[in-house]
Amino acid sequence: MILLSVSRTRRRRLGVAAAAGGLLAALLTAAPAVAIPDPGDSPAAEKEVSRSDKAEARAAIQSGEIPAQDEIVHSDNIRHVANIPKDALPGTNSDLAFQGRYAFAGNYDGFRIFDISDPKAPKTVAQVLCPGSQNDISVSGDLLFLSTDSSRSDSSCNSTTQPATEKSSWEGMKVFDISDKRNPRYVAAVETACGSHTHTLVPERKNVYVYVSSYSPNAAYPDCQPPHDGISVIKVPRKAPHKAALVGFPVLFPGEGPDGGGNPGGPTNPGVSKTTGCHDITVLPSKDLAAGACMGDGILFSIKDPERPKVIDRVQDNVNFAFWHSATFNQKANKVVFTDELGGGGGATCNAEIGPNRGADGIYDIVGKGDRQKLVFRSYFKIPRHQADTENCVAHNGSLIPVKGKDLMVQAWYQGGVSVWDFTDSSKPKEIAYFERGPLSTDQLVTGGSWSAYYYNGYIYSNDMAKGFDVLKIDDRRTDPARWVQLRELNVQTQPDYFD
Repeated sequence: MILLSVSRTRRRRLGVAAAAGGLLAALLTAAPAVAIPDPGDSPAAEKEVSRSDKAEARAAIQSGEIPAQDEIVHSDNIRHVANIPKDALPGTNSDLAFQGRYAFAGNYDGFRIFDISDPKAPKTVAQVLCPGSQNDISVSGDLLFLSTDSSRSDSSCNSTTQPATEKSSWEGMKVFDISDKRNPRYVAAVETACGSHTHTLVPERKNVYVYVSSYSPNAAYPDCQPPHDGISVIKVPRKAPHKAALVGFPVLFPGEGPDGGGNPGGPTNPGVSKTTGCHDITVLPSKDLAAGACMGDGILFSIKDPERPKVIDRVQDNVNFAFWHSATFNQKANKVVFTDELGGGGGATCNAEIGPNRGADGIYDIVGKGDRQKLVFRSYFKIPRHQADTENCVAHNGSLIPVKGKDLMVQAWYQGGVSVWDFTDSSKPKEIAYFERGPLSTDQLVTGGSWSAYYYNGYIYSNDMAKGFDVLKIDDRRTDPARWVQLRELNVQTQPDYFD
């Protein structure tokens, strides 16, 4: 175990020369298919940066404006208490889920189970090799769910990559029995159209419904045909998970023609992703509500009938949002935070040139009642520390910190690190704590950083794409009341009612 802790509070102003270097100029002026890499969240290849950008990064490190390569810095109210490096699964780390004393960490090569009964000394319980892009992960009772969003030769964990143009190729959802945490057992697979980039659980007593988000169809792909303006719904019987089956494909963006009815993207809306499905969905079962981040659109919908979700409202931001990536409700369900993954997670967008409104969070109030509820934009939030142009950085996965009467959130920003912020006032969000590492490289843009950062039972857990599993402890009077909220299970995209 590696314990690293260097406390520093300093404002970073690096990045004004990014466009001159050419990297972000190309990113922002290219056609949408290039500006928004497909699929989102893919580990990007290393990218060369200009000599001036390299020199600027090194000068900023020398002057103390940014941390040195791999150096850890954080605000005074956060402590770094543990790090577990990657082990048998060398792929990109992805999402997290929690149950009791266990944390479940996705990885492009499979998943890992940690015993976090002592958060300061997590122990590896199991590592499961099961390659498949994303491997977005959730748990419910004795079941674990894993997304596969890369074309495979078959549904087994021994599959190999295979072109999506082949009819026999497989991608979709995998289900494991985790009643024995040390020996997870693969029990079911369900193929879904265009695979499963992410998924969201809608749990019931006898069944677990799985909303599968996927996108980017192609006429050349037999199992991923356009239009693709909906989500796949899978029903998994808890006592017979081997009977898991697809029960529907509700269309969320109805429209005529081959492109359906979502955001058309460019050239109509330059720099905005065309909507051909959803990237991520968050449900609030206690309120029968869901929020969808769907490429070029943000939606609010009812899940009273989980097999037939109904769209209530739909919004677009064709000025500042390039790719609607994820959504988070506040506890009262009168706000939604949407994230914009500008650059697909592989771009250096946390700098002065891009500014505070792109690659940021968008905060929306929910006004009205029932099926007449509307999403109303209030403000943007972006971390105030500029990053080097060798650091991929953009708004990514986060969760609420459960403090009654307050809207507090912890969030991952890739190499921008982990940010804790307050959006109790929708129009004036502010950061209250942070943790980050220095750039992985000062010579080229190397993809890394925190993929997911979630609060669970008194600690913040972060899955760093390159550096492994981090545990943080926040000590702040504004977040201290959250320590009394203890959960038995947490899938962030299935938001609990913390105070019911």
